[in-house]
Amino acid sequence: MHRSRVYALLIDAPEAEAARAARFWAGAPGVEAAPFPPQPQFTTLHQALPGLVTAVQAVDDVPRIHLDIETDDPDAETARLTALGAEQVSQWEECRVLRVPGGHLVCVLPVESAREVFAARATVWP
Repeated sequence: MHRSRVYALLIDAPEAEAARAARFWAGAPGVEAAPFPPQPQFTTLHQALPGLVTAVQAVDDVPRIHLDIETDDPDAETARLTALGAEQVSQWEECRVLRVPGGHLVCVLPVESAREVFAARATVWP
């Protein structure tokens, strides 16, 4: 048994466009954009989507939007999603990057939110 939940929506922008993209995505819903010092490739968009972390991520790839799924068992969650048709395409630190049917990316990562938030909002899987 393990638990997981959609944790974040990431707006991936090429590095050269990331600052401009962050200003746009902060301005569109009227929220504050703030750098995330532990990982400078991220700019957090505070309360853009209440209940989800929302951020612009500078990438060395094409622009896209992807979801992060946090879990208390990354192996079990990756296996669950691959059984649904996803394919693991890479790993960055503890984050497993999956390509899901339709071509979108999803990242599976260990629990990032506060334990009480995760416990209250996560789905329990057999």
